[in-house]
Amino acid sequence: MAFAPSPIPSRTQYVLEAIKHDILTGGLRPGQALVETELAARFGVSKTPVREALKTLAGSGLVVMSQYKGVTVRMVDADMARAVYDVRLLLEPEAVRRAVGSGAPLDAAHEALRRAAGAEDPAERSLANRDFHRALYLPCGNPLLGRMLDEVRDQAALVSTVAWAAVPSWEREAAEHEEILRLAAERDVDGAGRAVHDHIASFVERAFPHSPLDSE
Repeated sequence: MAFAPSPIPSRTQYVLEAIKHDILTGGLRPGQALVETELAARFGVSKTPVREALKTLAGSGLVVMSQYKGVTVRMVDADMARAVYDVRLLLEPEAVRRAVGSGAPLDAAHEALRRAAGAEDPAERSLANRDFHRALYLPCGNPLLGRMLDEVRDQAALVSTVAWAAVPSWEREAAEHEEILRLAAERDVDGAGRAVHDHIASFVERAFPHSPLDSE
């Protein structure tokens, strides 16, 4: 007999989403300590939902739990960024090809682009861009493929948050998103897939360029 996973208690979910939002919008910086007692006081809950939320965030790769340092927001370096974006490069273009080929509606992607264009700060823009990519790959027809991309979605958003703080390049990415959506609307399966691949590859190379020493 199969059992469905237990739902996350509402208080834990509330704390989880609040901490995640702060991490992905730069309110909590990479390397910053996350102290259970301080978070519990901030959110008006006991330490139990905070502890459970931090465990879930560790599982998604946004925080790191150490026996000696406690819990900290995950640091972003070139190796971590390239590893996350390598997974996206392997999976996301194919997922988008399948979604475009299936004739999946593009309303959610259009709405995400509209929100990104009207965003008043990088945090809001980052969350909208994240929704844009998910709206394109999720209707790929393979739930496992969608879940695999969802699993790296938060880490990819953390990478972009850190990268944008150093090199604000969202205007270029916005233009690339428009082109991807145009190709998707035309049902250009291969064109949309290539555009997604090039978009992901160029972002990580701009943000974390290979040095000459990398090839030695």
